[in-house]
Amino acid sequence: MYIVMVSAELAPVAKVGGLGDVVFGLSRELEVRGHSVEIILPKYDCMWYDEIWGLHKIWEELSVPWYGGAVSCSVWFGFVHGRKCFFIEPHSQDNFFNRGSFYGFHDDSMRFTFFSKAAMEFLLQSNKRPDIIHCHDWQTGLVPVLLFEIYNRLGMENQRVVYTIHNFKHQGVTGESVLWASGLCRPEYYLHHDRLLDNFNQGALNMMKGGVVYSNHVTTVSPHHAWEARYTDQGHGLSQTLATHHYKFTGVLNGLDYDVWNPEIDRFIPNHYDVWQIEEKYGNKECLRERMWLRKEFKPLIGYVGRLDAQKGVHLIQHAMFYCLEHGAQFVLLGAGGEDGINDHFYHLKHYLNENQDCHLEIGFNEQLAHQIYAGCDMMIVPSLFEPCGLTQMIAMRYGSVPVVRAVGGLVDTVFDRDNSDKPPEERNGYVFHDADFLGLESALSRAIGLWKDYPKEFRRLMTNGMANDLSWAQSGEHYIGIYESTRQKW
Repeated sequence: MYIVMVSAELAPVAKVGGLGDVVFGLSRELEVRGHSVEIILPKYDCMWYDEIWGLHKIWEELSVPWYGGAVSCSVWFGFVHGRKCFFIEPHSQDNFFNRGSFYGFHDDSMRFTFFSKAAMEFLLQSNKRPDIIHCHDWQTGLVPVLLFEIYNRLGMENQRVVYTIHNFKHQGVTGESVLWASGLCRPEYYLHHDRLLDNFNQGALNMMKGGVVYSNHVTTVSPHHAWEARYTDQGHGLSQTLATHHYKFTGVLNGLDYDVWNPEIDRFIPNHYDVWQIEEKYGNKECLRERMWLRKEFKPLIGYVGRLDAQKGVHLIQHAMFYCLEHGAQFVLLGAGGEDGINDHFYHLKHYLNENQDCHLEIGFNEQLAHQIYAGCDMMIVPSLFEPCGLTQMIAMRYGSVPVVRAVGGLVDTVFDRDNSDKPPEERNGYVFHDADFLGLESALSRAIGLWKDYPKEFRRLMTNGMANDLSWAQSGEHYIGIYESTRQKW
């Protein structure tokens, strides 16, 4: 098959969150399986250009219809770690992608409406006719709308769209100006409950809803999160739309990039190991203790790596820290928040605990240190309030660190409680709690710390169960190929 990804992000050149990792990992898996994959991206000024090989201009004057006129674009081509990528550079006074940042501007909806329009024009004018156009999140929600309302009458009648939602919280709710700009026009037609009208804001368009309504198939990033989006508030207002289109909505668990997250070859950790030589992991624990000025005693080391914000359960992270210290464990944290108040609070905690040789907080993010924490810790906590998929628990298991997680989203699909799961013993790989309160977290941590101290052989079994689990893109890639094949056969 010939697949074109249309995305606002791609790791590592333009990465804000998990979206970039998914587009890269899935694209590579599809190529390994013999399919042709190309990726269309905006040409941001803030990309990591040293990660692009052979970048050169292939199209000087791509004319993109816009507001009754046209905007001229250049199209560039380059390889990102082997992936074939096209970068669209508009020459416009709006300066859409030369702002020093990927997101966060008042006209983001217009910026990515233009990107969606330009991507479709590039496919049309270059005579590219993929079997599947796979677009992602609200930024490309108008791609299927443009395809089925405009471009299928211009020679693209055989193209099919798969639309993946990575984060329901951000949906691209905007005004009708994007219709006039993109050539869709007819606000009276699109401002309809069955099309793009936002379910809770009369007169507003919802770009993500457009993606759901017009796509041939819709996915989200884990099976349990698909259920949450339909039946709980995790759909952030789209539950009714997903119910209407339930026949084409599924959850596919994200994969983990085993070239990046692999303790056998990880260039950031001092001691390499695998499931058969797991004792080598403890050398990483000692090195991590040295780096973080922790005392070397017979204690479990528990870690947290990730953002510090409400979604991640910051109140539970803080409680876990003090609970671990009070119950004979050490704790390390690497993370930063987008809100000054949260960062300031954790800086205060860092200062308060500065002399404690069983705790170290690193406010910020360091890729090398993240790898060393995963390799050095005995356990990792993920107490998220919501977590569509989650990579932390997957990475932890890959590195033999037992995850302690809350039962939400993709955490439900990947972590199976040692004591309470209905899975066979060889598939149980961590500890799970349900309620977002201190008692639930304490119960899971108590069981995990107790097993580490009193039953080391059983704890090692949890470690090896997690390491033996295949969390690569292999299964997810196979699932997506099945979706692509069935989508090609549908009108």
